[in-house]
Amino acid sequence: MFHLQGPQLLQMLEKSLRKSLPESLKVYGTVFHMNQGNPFKLKALVDRWPDFNTVVIRPQEQEMADDFDHYTNSYQIYSKDLKSCQESLSTSDVINWKQHLQIQSSQPSLDEVIRNLATPKFVKVKQTQCILYVMPETARKLLPSLPETKNLPAERARPKAINQEMFKLSPLDPAHAALVNKFWHFGGNERSQRFIERCIQAFPTFCLLGPKGTPACWSLMDQTGEMRMGATLPECRGQGLISHMLFVHTQALEKLGFPVYNHTDRANKIIQKISHTLHHIPMPYGWNQWNCVPL
Repeated sequence: MFHLQGPQLLQMLEKSLRKSLPESLKVYGTVFHMNQGNPFKLKALVDRWPDFNTVVIRPQEQEMADDFDHYTNSYQIYSKDLKSCQESLSTSDVINWKQHLQIQSSQPSLDEVIRNLATPKFVKVKQTQCILYVMPETARKLLPSLPETKNLPAERARPKAINQEMFKLSPLDPAHAALVNKFWHFGGNERSQRFIERCIQAFPTFCLLGPKGTPACWSLMDQTGEMRMGATLPECRGQGLISHMLFVHTQALEKLGFPVYNHTDRANKIIQKISHTLHHIPMPYGWNQWNCVPL
């Protein structure tokens, strides 16, 4: 596959991916942030150029030194043609199947391709599917033709007020990574904590500091530009903190011109209710992640 290098080619790729939204959302969001400084040192590969079928975003080889770090060994894939995607990936070494890795995409249809590639490499694959939401202003800007976008109310939905004397807005500090890691569904280990620290250092993050001066609620961003890892301490729940957090973080990212989106587990009815109240739009293809482990 062909490595796209230089700002001009990456900007062309971003523009092209925009035409394929919402299917290309995870790759589009990643390329957008590559064009904003590329803090995770990612590279974009295509099967051909400029009329590509498949795009793979992955870290530089030197970034993937730990074979067991699937947080870093992370790939984002978008393809217009699944058959050619499988051919391109089976005849290249773009994906290092000897490592623990994860693949993300807005295309659930990639499941068969990934399993067909992984099976002869003796790699175990576990797929996770979640609901993928796009925030209203991003939908208006990038997805104006979606029926849900056309039905958005003119005024922005606002969450209920919180006690701003008790909870103070603040950016997260890398020292808070251990706390975030403790409550992150996909985390809880040393490698995930290093990944969280890196996200805090690279992207705009927010938290609400409680009376003791420690985070009571928080929201981060990852290398794909997605808002992630949000949580509230159990003793602080039921006060509208996460709604406020999502609202504030979304506004801040929109001011920077970022596309704003996030995902939630299908079983998390609380976040789904909050997302509905704030008029977040569920995407038709969802959020997909494949964790791949060599046997």
